[in-house]
Amino acid sequence: MPEPIVEHVRRAPKVLLHDHLDGGLRPATILDLADEAGHELPYRDTEALRTWFEDSANSGSLERYLETFDHTVAVMQTQEQLRRVARECVLDLAEDGVVYAEVRYAPEQHLQRGLSLTQVVDAVRAGFTEGEQEAERAGNPIVVRQLLTAMRHQARSREIAELTVQYRDRGVVGFDIAGAEAGYPPTRHLDAFEYLQRENAHFTIHAGEAFGLPSIWQAIQWCGADRLGHGVRIIDDIKVGPDGAPRLGLLASYVRDKRIPLEMCPSSNVQTGAASSIEDHPIGLLTKLRFRVTVNTDNRLMSGTSMTREMSRLVEAFGYGVEDLRWFTINAMKSAFLPFDERLAIIDGTIKPAYAVLAAMS
Repeated sequence: MPEPIVEHVRRAPKVLLHDHLDGGLRPATILDLADEAGHELPYRDTEALRTWFEDSANSGSLERYLETFDHTVAVMQTQEQLRRVARECVLDLAEDGVVYAEVRYAPEQHLQRGLSLTQVVDAVRAGFTEGEQEAERAGNPIVVRQLLTAMRHQARSREIAELTVQYRDRGVVGFDIAGAEAGYPPTRHLDAFEYLQRENAHFTIHAGEAFGLPSIWQAIQWCGADRLGHGVRIIDDIKVGPDGAPRLGLLASYVRDKRIPLEMCPSSNVQTGAASSIEDHPIGLLTKLRFRVTVNTDNRLMSGTSMTREMSRLVEAFGYGVEDLRWFTINAMKSAFLPFDERLAIIDGTIKPAYAVLAAMS
């Protein structure tokens, strides 16, 4: 990879739409909080623990990948724990050059020690606010908002959807469902999605990661998703003909025509078997076909990644330059659940000027 591009990636402002709070903890923090919680970990050394998370997630199975969260969720069960994890998340993202992020988590998974759903959301909000203020003082301004997630194998989605609406003017910008896709279609939670639509609320749906086109079709046509979490299997509806020209099926055409954002997470997709390698990841063709592609981390701890690393891997695999990175970033900011004027302010006031400087240097 050309050295100037490496430096450009590091310095470029970044926008992150798909990042899990419980998938991005610092290993040292897990060790500290596990002692406090009396939770047993597989390793007691920071680096050994970091390696264990990455190796365990590197299995090619989404279900196995999700098992690693038993240990992170276990140390996020008090307001103090949640506040610390949220604050550190913001600081880590800001240090990586992220200027706007939507970080998701499932409030229902943080009730084991007696917290209420509202106490969970309030604690995360407090941590995000502290992190934003500290990052601002350090010269790394960032805006971070919450996405509240319901677990697709549980039955609390309507309750979490109502919580999303309750907090939409207090740091929460949208809703999501997550967890194993097979056997748990998004239509199981249709009541929640219909409620959100009536309330003019935003939501994304994990779809088209471990499961195929039916998952994407249901998320869009039955549930009305604003964005697709991953959506990588949309590639199954694109066939390359004998002449080398791609031919889009009806669903792929609809997704592209409607500019439905794809929250693509390349490293995570390779780990879970949704893609065989970064070089073969569908993001290459989808970008070439000008789908609304965005680049994301998914779970920074499990994938050993950051936005800088994700973008660097794409530069190396596909030869992307400054203009491509700018396109991904503006795609993401356009697709954010932040109000239009606030999105525009970040695009015009931060992203475009910074990329103009990088372009002049390249």
